[in-house]
Amino acid sequence: MFIDIRNQLTDELAEISGAGTTKTESEITSAQGSHVTIQGKPFLNFCANNYLGLSNNPEIIAAVKVSLDEHGYGLSSVRFICGTQDLHLQLEAELTGFLHQEATILFPSCFDANGGIFEVLMKEQDAIISDELNHASIIDGIRLSKAQRFRYKNRDMQDLEQQLISAQSARRRLIVTDGVFSMDGYLAPLKEICDLAEKYDAMVMVDDSHAVGFMGTTGAGTPEHFGVGDRVDIISGTLGKALGGASGGYISARSEIVDILRQKARPYLFSNSVPPSVVSGSLKALELLKSGEGLRKTLHSNAKLFRQLMEAEGFKLLPGEHPIVPVMFGSESDAVECANGLHSEGIHAVAFSYPVVPLGKARIRIQISAEHTEQDIYDCVAAFIRVRSCK
Repeated sequence: MFIDIRNQLTDELAEISGAGTTKTESEITSAQGSHVTIQGKPFLNFCANNYLGLSNNPEIIAAVKVSLDEHGYGLSSVRFICGTQDLHLQLEAELTGFLHQEATILFPSCFDANGGIFEVLMKEQDAIISDELNHASIIDGIRLSKAQRFRYKNRDMQDLEQQLISAQSARRRLIVTDGVFSMDGYLAPLKEICDLAEKYDAMVMVDDSHAVGFMGTTGAGTPEHFGVGDRVDIISGTLGKALGGASGGYISARSEIVDILRQKARPYLFSNSVPPSVVSGSLKALELLKSGEGLRKTLHSNAKLFRQLMEAEGFKLLPGEHPIVPVMFGSESDAVECANGLHSEGIHAVAFSYPVVPLGKARIRIQISAEHTEQDIYDCVAAFIRVRSCK
């Protein structure tokens, strides 16, 4: 029997490979940073979510080492049995204050946070209205709920209003959106979303994984960036990007929402606690963020410089202000060829093609870090130019 299944799986993999959608993994043999070593060769890294350059920060590493001595390696338990340390409570309190919310609950990842909230909060008589380009974790989380499902076109407020009108018979309505759409670097129009939520008596949830730490006046994310922090009911996010880059996620929200999640959210109840070393490192990352805006300024300056240089050379970029900068290509093969060329030039960047992005909109997604120097930016642009001229 398994021989037949193996043959079926082999055929499926061949079909995926033929479509150019298989994912290969680069074996990095160094710490994560703006410069990495891949199979013994040095590369400039332009595809990490290491926005603030904290993944290998010496102060964070030192804090983690102390935590290992004082709080151990792991807890071998879920939170409500014997998996809650003082560090977990401290991090939840720090995130609550940082994000200007009422309460916070930690999860093993943001995927788990998004996978656990909808089933608990939204029932058959409720409605979830979701942006069509929301992250896979939101899509999967919504599927676990029995709520009515509505989808609106990406950042299209007219369509969102139509979906809200269609959902008016529901007991509760929840609009959910990414704060930043990771394939495009576009920001959700949160002010307009909040306006419609108030007009049609809906709650608002934002997955701000690609914004918390560096968007907004203090780095509190897109709600702060748009001045609607007090109008967003739920924020989900990750500790695995700007906030140190390790792992872990959270829901920060109205206190009643967090209270019910502690009682009923399955990924929280049945997954081991976030390791104390990760919690300690995240606490240090928040401390560094509060000490000044230098990292945020450097990040945005680097992103602006890269955009200016690439546009001056005639490359097609999606417009925006975020450090996700998609470089667009006319075909999937062009994007892959360019990425391979960049690799030969010592630039680590990845091509994205259908079905990860729409057909005909292949791209190389460049991600800028505060750890990049100006010379790193110039070197990356020069590599793009050399690869293009080789055609």
